[in-house]
Amino acid sequence: MARIGVISLSDGRDYVHGGIVGFIRTAEDRLVAELTAAGHTVIRGVEPVGRNDQAVSVARQVEAAGVDLTVLHYAVWAFPHFTMLAAGALSGPLLLLSNIDPVQPGMVGMLAAGGALDQVGREHARLWGDPADAELIAAIGVRARAAAAVASLRGSTFGRFGGRPMGMNTAVANTDQWQRVFGVDVEEIDQWEIVRRAELADAGEARAAREWLERTTAGVHYDGVKLTPELLERQLRSYLAVRDLIAEWRLDFSGIKGQPELTQYFATMDITEAFLNDPYDWNGPKQPHVCATEADMDGALTMQLLKQITGTPVLFADVRHYHADRDIWDLCNSGQHATWYAARSDDPAENLGRVHLYPEVFFFPAGGASVHHLAAPGEMTFARLTRRDGAYRMQLMLGAFETYDQATNEALMKQSTPEWPHAFARLDADAGTFLSRFGANHIHAVPGDQRATVRATCELLGVTLDEFTRAS
Repeated sequence: MARIGVISLSDGRDYVHGGIVGFIRTAEDRLVAELTAAGHTVIRGVEPVGRNDQAVSVARQVEAAGVDLTVLHYAVWAFPHFTMLAAGALSGPLLLLSNIDPVQPGMVGMLAAGGALDQVGREHARLWGDPADAELIAAIGVRARAAAAVASLRGSTFGRFGGRPMGMNTAVANTDQWQRVFGVDVEEIDQWEIVRRAELADAGEARAAREWLERTTAGVHYDGVKLTPELLERQLRSYLAVRDLIAEWRLDFSGIKGQPELTQYFATMDITEAFLNDPYDWNGPKQPHVCATEADMDGALTMQLLKQITGTPVLFADVRHYHADRDIWDLCNSGQHATWYAARSDDPAENLGRVHLYPEVFFFPAGGASVHHLAAPGEMTFARLTRRDGAYRMQLMLGAFETYDQATNEALMKQSTPEWPHAFARLDADAGTFLSRFGANHIHAVPGDQRATVRATCELLGVTLDEFTRAS
């Protein structure tokens, strides 16, 4: 949930303001109560604004509280220049909200204020209605969560372990553009640090973690060559190394190149990436840390936005195959799927009970465990920040994960790489349109229909929305 500021605007005539301030406060009480019940933290202006100096002082008080979104509330006619003065003291996103009372012309006040903001080019959104309307409160929540997601990017740091993987241009972004558009800094860290730190990591914790995986997963399938207890512990020490580097460099999200150096000469990063993205490890619950495979910068940025919107782990996958007979996409990528997606349960044991650790395949001669599972079914939002002619766009669509009987699931997985994690996705997009228009080989997903919040996020960032539907 978000931190929402609420400032009520009033009439600048003393004799009018004195007669309506009680009505304004009552209307504000109702709005604040509904937003609080929806889970948001609400910072109220100390008083309804009826003077020039109040407009500035109240706005500064709300600004100082660190809100994600400020609601300028019009229960009555309000002098428009109060809005302009308040807006000048507010750096974050603005939402103008009016009542629909035919006696008190709050809507008139909102339109006059909104027009004044338009004249000076100050971006804002507008909503109207009764606070008792659940759809109105939900719409405010959408704007607030979007504002919180955007604010979370400003001043954050992405840790890039390694450079461009295997000539993959879409995995590399312009750091100046990231600073300008998203406010994100990039810390470049050599992959050698993972190798070096892994050798220094706590061998006792790595051993305990291996034993935990052997107890809690559906199976650790040692083959004595590509997957051994020693190789699995090397992967686990790599996780410990990256975890320490994240803390040391104060990284908010990250990506690991992996290929080809680590996957040929050290070990795959599948365990590291999966459990960084998970909301738990062998030590118990933790916050997911977005970590993108192949150091995919725009992929990681998409994931970080989606995580801030939903609070859940975010799926990362290759668009591996299209089963035309079923209109189903196999989203499959080595290791990157957080194990949480196996069941999307709050109980790690339920998720891990569906996870197998298989020996890595021929792509990765260094060996290690591949984190295999099939994503649980349910409605999903799919998204990816891509660039066209240098400009960012958010490619967005709704869809769902599906599963079938065991024999069908296994047969479909065997058509690609069965040792890797899979998600069978039905997208609300024509296959031909998707393949002709989608701007990357990686795609990302979160549970539920999050499109409204993603749209609002794009609006706040000034990023073009490219939405896929069957009709588009």
